[in-house]
Amino acid sequence: MIRRPLRALTVLIGAAAAVTAFAAPASAATSALNEAAGPATVAAAQQKLGTSLGAAFAGSWLDATTGELIVGTTDASRTSRIRAAGAIPKVLRHSAADLKHIQSTLDNRTAGLPGSVAGWYVDVPSNDVVVSVVGGDPAGLAWATSAGVPVRVEHVKSAPRPLWSVIGGQGLYFSGGACSVGFNAYDDDDHYVITAGHCTELGGTVRGAGGTIGKVARSSFPGNDYGTVKVTHSDVSTPPRVDRYEDGSDVRIEGADVVGVGGRVCRSGITTHWHCGRVEALDQTVNYGNGNIVRGLTQTDACAEPGDSGGSFVSRPSSGSGTKLVQAQGMTSGGSGDCDEGGTTFFQPVKEVLDRYDLTLEKD
Repeated sequence: MIRRPLRALTVLIGAAAAVTAFAAPASAATSALNEAAGPATVAAAQQKLGTSLGAAFAGSWLDATTGELIVGTTDASRTSRIRAAGAIPKVLRHSAADLKHIQSTLDNRTAGLPGSVAGWYVDVPSNDVVVSVVGGDPAGLAWATSAGVPVRVEHVKSAPRPLWSVIGGQGLYFSGGACSVGFNAYDDDDHYVITAGHCTELGGTVRGAGGTIGKVARSSFPGNDYGTVKVTHSDVSTPPRVDRYEDGSDVRIEGADVVGVGGRVCRSGITTHWHCGRVEALDQTVNYGNGNIVRGLTQTDACAEPGDSGGSFVSRPSSGSGTKLVQAQGMTSGGSGDCDEGGTTFFQPVKEVLDRYDLTLEKD
């Protein structure tokens, strides 16, 4: 999601675009159309008035303070029609078609566009087209002034950037190997990705599917098998989701209620994607060899393979369509067998790492 940056300073460029605009006199009837009427009713009125006003239509919007529907027109004789429809008229200089033409002119000038130009848009209430320029960059200002159309420049603090999500079951890449994302969590100040401890013990900078996430914050292995990666890049979001790959849309984390012995669970990881099974035992001690003994793991018959480590274990989602809400269970630790012939897989319960590091699980 790209957010519109904060405005710091504006200047007017090109032909004079500002005009004295006036709204309906104070004695006019109170608008019957406002935000409380509901989106469908307001949208229908906007469309009807837009069609009725034709070339004189100058856009419509809801007043940020009162929620009343305001409709712009370039023809003062049309104001009574707008009032009769229950909206507040406002006479403006530029029609909606004029503003769209200005925007289209800019859209067709993207060759050699300076990186300091963050974007442009129609500001309907102010009745002009705005070009967002980072700081006071001369190249960005020059691009706007050379357009040959009237625009208003707003100086913004930073350029927008695409955001990407860290999602359970997707890849988590360390300098010494690859694992999978378990869950996302946060404390008062920071966000973290939870995965297996035998992955975070590799240390260093960690990448995800869309780029760098941050660095390993804490790690506990053997004894336990959990660790966290602190999110330090501002373009990373941490939604409460787990990837089901080809098995369906992402499931969303609702909580962390434990599934008991015999209950159904599913896991996600970059190697074998989405597989399901049942819980066979709780609080198991597992010997991974070479002195690596881990306690408190949950045993399942859901298969996994190398690379799936750290990936999400969740309660099995319900069948049918609609949003799938699940309970977070833990992070894949290890096991035996494979997903061709089946096997046994263990996971580290997520509640332990949340309690140990005083973290709150990201939930739907």
